[in-house]
Amino acid sequence: MTKRDYYEILGVTRNASDAEIKKAYRQMALKFHPDKNPGNKEAEDRFKEAAEAYEVLSNPEKRSRYDQFGHEGVRNGGGGGYGGGMSMDDIFSQFGDIFGSAFGGGFSGFGGGGSRRRVNKGTNLRVKVKLSLEEIARGVEKKIKVSKLVACSTCQGTGAAGGSAFSTCSHCHGTGQVTRVTSTFLGQMQTTSTCPYCNGEGQTITNKCNTCSGSGTMKGEEVISLNIPAGVSEGIQLSVGGKGNMAPRGGIPGDLIVQIEEIPHPELVRDGTNILYEHYISFPEAALGTSIEVPTIDGKVRIKIDPGTQGGKVLRLKGKGVPSLNGYGRGDQLINISVWTPRSLSRQEQEIMENLMKSDNFRPHPGARDKSFFDRMKEYFQ
Repeated sequence: MTKRDYYEILGVTRNASDAEIKKAYRQMALKFHPDKNPGNKEAEDRFKEAAEAYEVLSNPEKRSRYDQFGHEGVRNGGGGGYGGGMSMDDIFSQFGDIFGSAFGGGFSGFGGGGSRRRVNKGTNLRVKVKLSLEEIARGVEKKIKVSKLVACSTCQGTGAAGGSAFSTCSHCHGTGQVTRVTSTFLGQMQTTSTCPYCNGEGQTITNKCNTCSGSGTMKGEEVISLNIPAGVSEGIQLSVGGKGNMAPRGGIPGDLIVQIEEIPHPELVRDGTNILYEHYISFPEAALGTSIEVPTIDGKVRIKIDPGTQGGKVLRLKGKGVPSLNGYGRGDQLINISVWTPRSLSRQEQEIMENLMKSDNFRPHPGARDKSFFDRMKEYFQ
């Protein structure tokens, strides 16, 4: 495969100065750094490609050969260059200081050439999102506006007024750590701790950005789209990677933690993946049978009440509940039928009821029950 021109990769002209080349590479490296693009193979390739270009163009001898002979002048065995074979260890061991405080010259998970500099990470943000029962049942996309720390627009998050405005910390010599030797009665004891002068970053800013005073961050807002899956419940927390506060000086952003709150439904009650609903019918309706309209999370449905229905009977609407968050199907809607007993009767109604009481058919007895209380409870919890 034909290699791209090194100057084109870094986006500089052929007469660019060393400082311009260094600044261009730093911007490319921060943009495509694997810590900022986890699992993105294309970004990793671009990151390595930029490092290969910088490895040649930052070296006066190799750059001269490249200008004369192109890629052939810097092939393996030709006195320099890596021919596209640079590993992460190669990059961080040779150019770790180019990242400044953004990644501390190290890279978690790839070694980083033995560097111990600290990787800055922004703090997490927490927000609460209220969802209706219908939104929980179907899943929903929510757009929320979050106030947070974002990268400084002037210095692109580096904290420096210029891309080369960094110097190696004179106290830790770029390692990010300081070693102290203390004499004790057991002999000399050596301790290592984070450098207090550069906060473990290995470098200090020589020319701070006027907008952010060197922090690399500023207050801002972002509209974030949240894809909330069906079946979430009260108190569940969802994590959105990289949408928290920006880290100081171009580090890794924190995460956005989303806590779910359920808005109570005016008629329906959620019980896990099942939906509970209580419906009252009159005594004549229970005796003669009828059809009723009940609410569900999918809209109203009409169901039949059989003649002789007893109070406490539970009707089941299969699949009318909430989907399982783990994808194990959908619950049911359970409708508890209650028979309404009027609190006051007219004289005529009272006479009718007294006549009904004289009939054996209207007197409850053990054999008249369709199911015992315990049978109904067992059915409910199945």
